Amino acid sequence: MQRLKIAIQKSGRLSEKSLELIEETGIKLTQEGKLRLVSVGQNFPVELLFLRDDDIPQYVADKVADIGIVGENEVLEKNKPVEIIDRLGFGKCRLSLAIPQSVQYGGLSFFENTKIATSYPRILQRFLTEKNISAEIHEISGSVEIAPSIGLADAIFDIVSSGSTLLSNRLTEVETVLCSEAVVIATPDLTADRKAILDKLLFRIHAVQNAKNNKYILLNAPNDKIGLIAGILPGMKSPTIMPLAEKGWSSLHSVVNENEFWEVIEKLKENGAQGILVIPIEKMIV
Repeated sequence: MQRLKIAIQKSGRLSEKSLELIEETGIKLTQEGKLRLVSVGQNFPVELLFLRDDDIPQYVADKVADIGIVGENEVLEKNKPVEIIDRLGFGKCRLSLAIPQSVQYGGLSFFENTKIATSYPRILQRFLTEKNISAEIHEISGSVEIAPSIGLADAIFDIVSSGSTLLSNRLTEVETVLCSEAVVIATPDLTADRKAILDKLLFRIHAVQNAKNNKYILLNAPNDKIGLIAGILPGMKSPTIMPLAEKGWSSLHSVVNENEFWEVIEKLKENGAQGILVIPIEKMIV
């Protein structure tokens, strides 16, 4: 039986979210304890390989795995012959340059002839070359943030999420080089059978993503306001309108994007909508 082999991070910031996404698509996985290396789909033809995040691009490039879920930063740093086929919207972070708080920053020229510590030398070198800056890059595999305090480097280039790690090490973020998120990567020449499985998986993933990004909304409105309120509701096409038992009133059902939600709600209330009910969506097929 053909199975789509998916490489995901075995631990760390993307591991839990990746597993959660796969399970939200309705795929039931075998459970073999915390030290599992492989998990098989019981009701969908997939096989999960649990790997270090920085190994995933290589495994996909070598066709050990068909696809992988990994941070875009790792894809760009490893620079392997893989293709980004989808963006997942979680695991967002940025790769930034940071310097000691005690140092005055005067722009990118600050980094000329400095020493910069990082675990992402390729991304950093591309940025420095693009900006015509000459600097010495010290590649280290961990605890990058302590490099300035022990005299190893003048600055660091590292992942930033909340910025709390920088603050605790008395560093200031001064330049954002790359914004990253979890992506799906694939080997460019999947077999037709595995490509068909991948298409079905992506269909399910998109249904889950659409549901998370939207809310189902129900409201009551006087009939003489329906045209105005229908114009406010973005919806997928147009709202569903059903008459209420109370004469002169109707119920409107629609879908509102999460990013527009509060602005839309305020406009609805201003234009006579009442009894507004907002319901999460489990899956959304568009």
